[in-house]
Amino acid sequence: MPKSRIITISTLLTGSRIIAVPFIMGAMLTHHWGLAWCIFMLAAITDLFDGALARYLGEETHFGAYLDPVADKLLILSSYGALAFVDSPLFKIPVWFFVFFFVKEILLIVGTVYVCAFRKSVAVRPTFLGKMAMVLQVCFIAWLFSCAYFHWVPFKTFYFLLCSIVFLGLASFVQYALIGIKGVFTWILRV
Repeated sequence: MPKSRIITISTLLTGSRIIAVPFIMGAMLTHHWGLAWCIFMLAAITDLFDGALARYLGEETHFGAYLDPVADKLLILSSYGALAFVDSPLFKIPVWFFVFFFVKEILLIVGTVYVCAFRKSVAVRPTFLGKMAMVLQVCFIAWLFSCAYFHWVPFKTFYFLLCSIVFLGLASFVQYALIGIKGVFTWILRV
C-alpha cells in the first residue's frame, strides 16, 4: 500500500459515511423515514465504491483500510441503536439485538488492537462472510426505513431477517476471531 497520502478520494468517500451518521440519526429521531432512507442509502453506496476506487486509482492507504470498517460499524451500530430506542408503532429492534452487535464489534476492535500489538503490520481485509453480513444488515436497515415510511408492518420478514443477521454476524465474528488467533500464533512461532 502506498503511504504517500493519507487523504485520498476514497478516504473522503469513507469519511462521508461517518459524517452522514448524525444526519441519519436526526432524520430517524424526527420520524423523517424517507430522508433517513435516502441518506443511509447514499452512505451505503459509498461503501461499494471507496475500496474499488482506491484500488483503481492506486490510492490504497493503511489509514483508509482502518477507516473503512470504522465507518461501517458506526453506520450500522448507530442505525441499530436508534431503531432499538426510537418509538415506532410499527416495529422495534430488540435491545438484545443492538447489545449483541455492540459487544461483537467491541470484541473485534479489542481483538484487532491485541493482534496489532503482536504484529507490526496487520492487513485489514474483509472476508466474504463479513461482506455478506454487511450487505444483509444494510438491506435490513433500508427495509425497516421503507416499512416506517410506507407504514408497513414487516410481520413476515422481520424475525426471519433478524435471526439471519444474528447468525451471519456470529459466523463472521468466529471467522475473524480465528484469523486473528492464527495471526498471533504465526507471529509467536516465528519469534
